[in-house]
Amino acid sequence: MADETSRTKNLPLIYREEKISAYSNLLKRDVVVNVLLPPEFSDVHQKYPLLLLNDGQDMDKLHVKTTIEKLVKEGQIENLIVAGVVAGDRLQEYGVTTQRDYLKRGKMTKPYAAYVTSELIPYLVYKYPIDPSAGHGIAGCSMGGLSAIDLAWNHPALFQKVGVFSGSFWWRRRDSGSRFYSDQRDRLMHRQIRNGKLKAGMKFWFQTGKLDEQNDRNKNGIIDSIDDTLDLIAELTKKGYRPFHDIQYYEMENGRHSLETWAEAMPEFLKWAFGK
Repeated sequence: MADETSRTKNLPLIYREEKISAYSNLLKRDVVVNVLLPPEFSDVHQKYPLLLLNDGQDMDKLHVKTTIEKLVKEGQIENLIVAGVVAGDRLQEYGVTTQRDYLKRGKMTKPYAAYVTSELIPYLVYKYPIDPSAGHGIAGCSMGGLSAIDLAWNHPALFQKVGVFSGSFWWRRRDSGSRFYSDQRDRLMHRQIRNGKLKAGMKFWFQTGKLDEQNDRNKNGIIDSIDDTLDLIAELTKKGYRPFHDIQYYEMENGRHSLETWAEAMPEFLKWAFGK
């Protein structure tokens, strides 16, 4: 490990950028994937863990490349390969695969999940030196974060680590203004976890900001973004996942629902997911 760390520090650490573009029959659109690749080692047998990102069009604004280069150079994380899927119709492709929301959004969540698991991941493992035994990571922000945990929860053999930045856990099957609305019954990701089973080996990282929003459905003085995230963590804990071991929660005092906040949180997620 010491030799590899020394060798890494002596490299001109610049990640290479590639772009994949191909038509997907599942999504009925051209899909662009932005790929970050570590500097090449002389060891041709070197394999790297994979991080899949939703909203790959935002990778520059999230400072993904420069953050990884800095953390690897400092010896805080291992080298990895990142694939960022450029979003199509976010309100249709992202969501919860078990059910559309009350406005019928999320109708393309199942084709998107099928694209990621049956088209994209096999192609990435074929094309790049990815370690398929490492347990891939997946992450996203806002709606992309909801999609990330939904993908991981339903495909635990593929994804072992999931990062959610200000996740849209309000995604619900009934309008919250309805007199029949209930947080317990109607939030779709919470229901999915409550009705599911523990998937051994999975780990979860959540970020929220105290300035994410101003909405407070239950009038308890805590914004919905934080309430919904903490309630989801409670559901995971009931399944047997352990806080501070299987679950990490990162709350930012001045965090907003913005790319700038998520870029600031990115080092914490990367150190959690790929730290040495």
